[in-house]
Amino acid sequence: MQADQQTQQNFFREWKIKTTQQDVDIRSRLVAARLPSLPQTLLKLMEQCQSEVVGMKELLRLVAQDVAMTVKMLAVANSSAYHRGGGEGGSLELALKTIGTEMIKIIVINESVAQVFDKLSKSHGVDLRGYWSHALHAGVTARLVAQKTGYSNPDEAYLAGLLHDVGRLALYAIMPREYGHNFYAVDDEDLCAVEERTLQTTHAEVGSWLIELWQLDSFIADSVLYHHEAPQRLHDAHPLIRIAHLAHTLASDVDDSELEKSATLCSLSLADMRELRSQVAAEVQTAAKQMNIDLTADVQRSKPVAVVGDSTQEQMMEQVRGMMLTTALERSFSNQSGEGNVLETITRSARILFHFDSAVLLLMNPVADALVGSRSGEHRARLADFSLPMNLPGSTLAEAARTGQIAFTPAVSPAMCVLEEQLVRLLATEHLACLPLNTDGNCVGVLVGGFKAWQAEDILHRQSFLTAFCNQAARALTSVAVQTAETRQQLDLQAREFRDASRKVAHEVNNPLAIIKNYLTILDRKLLNMQGVTGEVAVLNEEIERVGKIIDDFAELNLSEPGGRADMGRVVEDVVRLFRQTEYASPLLRIENRTRDQHHEVDGSADTLKQILVNLIKNAAEAMTGGGMIEIGSDGLVNRDGVLYVNLWVKDNGPGIAANVMSMLFSPVQSSKGKGHSGLGLNIVHDLVKKMQGLITCRSGKEGTTFEILLPAAPCADRVNGVNPAA
Repeated sequence: MQADQQTQQNFFREWKIKTTQQDVDIRSRLVAARLPSLPQTLLKLMEQCQSEVVGMKELLRLVAQDVAMTVKMLAVANSSAYHRGGGEGGSLELALKTIGTEMIKIIVINESVAQVFDKLSKSHGVDLRGYWSHALHAGVTARLVAQKTGYSNPDEAYLAGLLHDVGRLALYAIMPREYGHNFYAVDDEDLCAVEERTLQTTHAEVGSWLIELWQLDSFIADSVLYHHEAPQRLHDAHPLIRIAHLAHTLASDVDDSELEKSATLCSLSLADMRELRSQVAAEVQTAAKQMNIDLTADVQRSKPVAVVGDSTQEQMMEQVRGMMLTTALERSFSNQSGEGNVLETITRSARILFHFDSAVLLLMNPVADALVGSRSGEHRARLADFSLPMNLPGSTLAEAARTGQIAFTPAVSPAMCVLEEQLVRLLATEHLACLPLNTDGNCVGVLVGGFKAWQAEDILHRQSFLTAFCNQAARALTSVAVQTAETRQQLDLQAREFRDASRKVAHEVNNPLAIIKNYLTILDRKLLNMQGVTGEVAVLNEEIERVGKIIDDFAELNLSEPGGRADMGRVVEDVVRLFRQTEYASPLLRIENRTRDQHHEVDGSADTLKQILVNLIKNAAEAMTGGGMIEIGSDGLVNRDGVLYVNLWVKDNGPGIAANVMSMLFSPVQSSKGKGHSGLGLNIVHDLVKKMQGLITCRSGKEGTTFEILLPAAPCADRVNGVNPAA
């Protein structure tokens, strides 16, 4: 064991020597940099994350007051882990919604625990109050200027102001010894000149480059790049650039002549600036009070002193960190339902926590004795037929799975097996971290993360946390596998019960059908002879009712969906006509067709689609005894994950659905409507939609209820042949 660890340490030491060139490229180091946050922000975020009910509004407020946490959230939300091919504006709120509360918790705990043990937070570390005060002043100023000048997105302006000096924070994070003095220097043109001379770059360029990595649909990166530019050069620049420049100037200690030059960029006067300054100061003081930060205290301008920790203490800290994060991961994994969601959460969490270029999961196939590609993540299509034999000679992946030990592939060379070379190219990386997922001595799969050579030392340092992460991931996969097996058993049991019930129904229905057939013959003969048929008709009615009763008692549905195509618009028209002509509902109830003559074809039976609509309209009508409006409409075609669907919705303005009912909406329940109601209507609808390979969701409130359905669009000849019919 010790020999293996020594071999890995030597291996990584060689990597370090090879990649040290000029202390590693600054940009490479910036990618994995952990920017220091305010302890007050972290404390309040941790308190929020410990709460059972986490409010997105409060999370947004806290994150928006801390540069480092804002940077982290924006970077994660716009990373390829969330399949973002370009951001949607400079919205922090959108970023947090994209990440979701579970991942926000993990990120906050990760950053908080790391910074508690980080050298930056030691007693002689950096005091962030001065930097934070300047950044928040600039952010609030930018938002107020945007509102005053009519700029369309004040929140984007706030972000531009808050992040304008993020390059200084980033440079200090990666080189505290070299940049420590500059971090406390006055932020002006002289500082930029010193940075250019000593680092061959400036904090404005570094900050702009970091933001460009997120591919935001915004000029925030440019506003950061030009915030030290001479005002005369910016008169025709984008409004966001001019606003950020003015915000930086107002937040700095400059004379009135300089302030007036910047104010002119936004068509504001010196008097406007004085009014803004007092308004900004009040807002910043309010925010500081909420965060328990004393901005009136003197901020020490001394250089931070490097703290050298003992290796044992560092190992202990890493263990504690891993334990705390493992608890958060366990909660996050357990909150996922279905194998696909668990697989996606595992790979995404690994990428974010360990800075992997990309990550995939290979699952163990005991029958084939091989690691096979999982059906999740951005590479699921290419990995669908991927299989790596467990007995493959020279395979690092197979060795990691067999031994249960974390392993790392060397640089690509002829000695590497072709399958692992394929993974290196697929993940667009240099090396693979092979992380076996073991439970009770059994390997359920291997998490494969791609990383660059310069990341090797950090990954080696975090092996204890990697192991803890893998253990939690393995437990989550095992748990979902057990749940899947139990669900499959239940479905098999239901299928057997269905077949038994079907045979019973067929047997029972044959009796009244035989009687009906005989009486039809008698009825035909009597009618020809002009004889009375009152008795025969009575018998026929009784037997028909009996058939209906037998079928009503049959609570199961057909297991297979009949094939075919259905014209969605025509089916909607037929169903609406049926309800109107039979006068089923109250005369005060209106049923309207909003499909706008759309005739998209869905892949499935028209009878099944009709049954879905009848159930939904019938349910809505029964809930609206006092009248109202039911609308059936469609928004046309929807592309979801590469699959083309037809959209269909049924909306009413009734009293809405109670919360306790919503939680079990599509499950068989005891109806509260009294005799004659089985409580199976929505359960039947859900099963029918699933059989058609569709999706159904429900929104309900005081203003009514809306069911939205996506049904697979029937194949179109033009689409199949690669022609766009709309072109």
